[in-house]
Amino acid sequence: MSFLTKLKIKLQSVKIGTDEFGNEYFENKKNSKRFVIYKGIAEPSKIPAHWHGWMHYTTNSAPVNVDTHKHAWQKIHLPNLTGTKNAYAPKGHLNHGGKREKVSSDYQSWNPNN
Repeated sequence: MSFLTKLKIKLQSVKIGTDEFGNEYFENKKNSKRFVIYKGIAEPSKIPAHWHGWMHYTTNSAPVNVDTHKHAWQKIHLPNLTGTKNAYAPKGHLNHGGKREKVSSDYQSWNPNN
């Protein structure tokens, strides 16, 4: 981020809070527009649900003092892996050899010799 961008943010916005990933949330003083400055790569899926609601004006109260305790059944956050080597690919995908098990609904091509 450039020096001028940081200066503009300092002068025209109010910092509302920071989430558990280090993303910082701001609100413009003039027009109440809300925005986030991501820590690291700009990945919108890194915005937690409670901050997502505030960002999209679902709620006007910022989740500054929200308990971020995770239950044992909750998974840790993973960024969007689409387009990376870690992206999900089902069995039979070209990344897994391109072969899958036969199923009853597989297409059988017509053979004129049968």
